[in-house]
Amino acid sequence: MEVQKTTLLLIASIVWIFAGFNILKIGLQEYPPYIHWYTIALSIVVFCVFQWFVFGKLVQKHTQRILDYIQEKQFVLKFFDAKSYIIMAVMMIGGIMIRTFHWLPSSFIAVFYTGLGASLFWAGLLFGCSYGKAIVQKKRKGDLK
Repeated sequence: MEVQKTTLLLIASIVWIFAGFNILKIGLQEYPPYIHWYTIALSIVVFCVFQWFVFGKLVQKHTQRILDYIQEKQFVLKFFDAKSYIIMAVMMIGGIMIRTFHWLPSSFIAVFYTGLGASLFWAGLLFGCSYGKAIVQKKRKGDLK
């Protein structure tokens, strides 16, 4: 199934928001016994590190890659490249194993997953903004049908 290349940005937005929401939910479910100013501060640090060093750059990279496609119609799953799908699979399998086998304490899950989930969710919002900007640019050029 093929879609407009700008639609890939919308799909990326939805996927990242969904993933971020689910990871954030896991973190927040573990959080109640560990709510302290320093755990909240640590979650904010995790959010910032992932946003500045990982997801912020990733959103820019994938947005540019998608917009640089020559053909307007693209396969629906091309919002990621192969490397990103592999990284996503490894992260999902790792996260599931960590929780299933209790390799890390609940306090770590609470703090880390809350920061990570919030950063993933924010990345989804950034993809949504990229989609909105691309649509506005298409309208200005008269390319939107």
